[in-house]
Amino acid sequence: MMGYGFGMGAGGWIAMAVFWIGVIGLVVWLVVHSFPGSRRDDGVGGAQPGVAQSETPEQLLDRRFAAGEVDVAAYDSMRATLRANRSGK
Repeated sequence: MMGYGFGMGAGGWIAMAVFWIGVIGLVVWLVVHSFPGSRRDDGVGGAQPGVAQSETPEQLLDRRFAAGEVDVAAYDSMRATLRANRSGK
């Protein structure tokens, strides 16, 4: 009896294709989830893109001041407010 090649019938070829698609998909999934920094954060769930989730309010204020988003007077005022709120807890 002669099959489609190597003694496998149509079902064997389909099973082999499904198996290899699954293996390749698993490898791709593992590679993508092995590098958490490579995933794009769309800001859903409260996280802002490009901002570390462990960033404290003081670090955020320092980063904004360094980027020129906040002037010296506003920086000093916000920094004093943050210190007062932290010590008041």
